Amino acid sequence: MSKTRELTCIGCPMGCSLAVELEDKNVIKVTGNLCKRGEIYGEKECTNPTRIVTSTVYVQDGEIDAVSVKTQNDIPKDKIFEVVAALNEVKVKAPVKEGDTIVENIANTGVNIIATKNVQAK
Repeated sequence: MSKTRELTCIGCPMGCSLAVELEDKNVIKVTGNLCKRGEIYGEKECTNPTRIVTSTVYVQDGEIDAVSVKTQNDIPKDKIFEVVAALNEVKVKAPVKEGDTIVENIANTGVNIIATKNVQAK
């Protein structure tokens, strides 16, 4: 038995309205996309949804108290809360440079957390 899932694509600025036809958990067809990224997004969102996580972590002895961070790659959507909880426990020492690895293999996802800005020491 097939069903259709309606999505708004976030693969590019067009924001196409997608219709993803599924049979069980298999994608049969994606329609409504104006570019290939829409098809890829529709398939991925229905079979293995992932997200980039952005947050902050505390900085000790820095000119500011926190640094913005993000996952280096996307992670499984069902790991988001585990990743955020793990980041709440992280403290780094200044200085921090943009691109520094803050946490390796966060929540056993195989993905690193990296700094997205510089924080100088006091």
